[in-house]
Amino acid sequence: RVLIRPSGLMSERLNADSCKILGLYFFNGSLADALELSRKGGLVVAPSGPGLASDLTNCGVYARALQEADLVLPDSGLMCLWQKWFGAEAINRISGLTFLTGYLKSRSVEKESSFWIMPDEKQAKANLSWLSQNMDYSARECDVYIAPMYRKTGDIEDSILLNKIRESKPSTIFIQVGGGVQERLGLFLKNNLEYRPTILCTGAALAFLSGEQVRIPSWVDRFYLGWLLRCFFAPSIYIPRYVKAFRLLYLLKKFGKECPF
Repeated sequence: RVLIRPSGLMSERLNADSCKILGLYFFNGSLADALELSRKGGLVVAPSGPGLASDLTNCGVYARALQEADLVLPDSGLMCLWQKWFGAEAINRISGLTFLTGYLKSRSVEKESSFWIMPDEKQAKANLSWLSQNMDYSARECDVYIAPMYRKTGDIEDSILLNKIRESKPSTIFIQVGGGVQERLGLFLKNNLEYRPTILCTGAALAFLSGEQVRIPSWVDRFYLGWLLRCFFAPSIYIPRYVKAFRLLYLLKKFGKECPF
């Protein structure tokens, strides 16, 4: 069964598949099609299992960001497994890591057309070093922004960032701050920019590639085991996070396709 978003990138492609889960329209097609859709511009998000389990029902702005996104990628392995075993229809998982890797490989990342929002100086240095070594790309200083500590819930506003992007008008904005924050920041940019760049919120994908977080081989990501490596990498941080993520099973069982908030 094919469900079409009423607006956004999906509506521009009448044959694009989507799967409604928890009131959200997740893309249910190939990586190649997702990459093609993303090039039309708009907000691209890859909500994690912990984000869906907690932020979706506890933060209205996060929920609105996912609802108003132009492309919602099915990143959560737990959600995809539930759909395969118990859901009305299976969904093809496309993780944020898989998508970002495909995006970087499928097009040249030219310094005049990209903008990078980094969580801190250390990660910015490591991430940009990886891009330089693996993508032959050197970012201009004016196209890298170290994000401040944004509020944990509610609306995000950053006029300094907004003005920098207005000046450079990049075609792609890579948001590399944490999940739960980047989606709300992406929504702010989408609603306040006067043009339509591609805004990518792919979680910690670039940090996985650069080694700032544990490196996740493609086969591990393919078998939905990235969470396990993260737990070994930083157990005090990720074990509690992923234990809480099992609340997602309750939401999926109770609400299915319907919105839980």
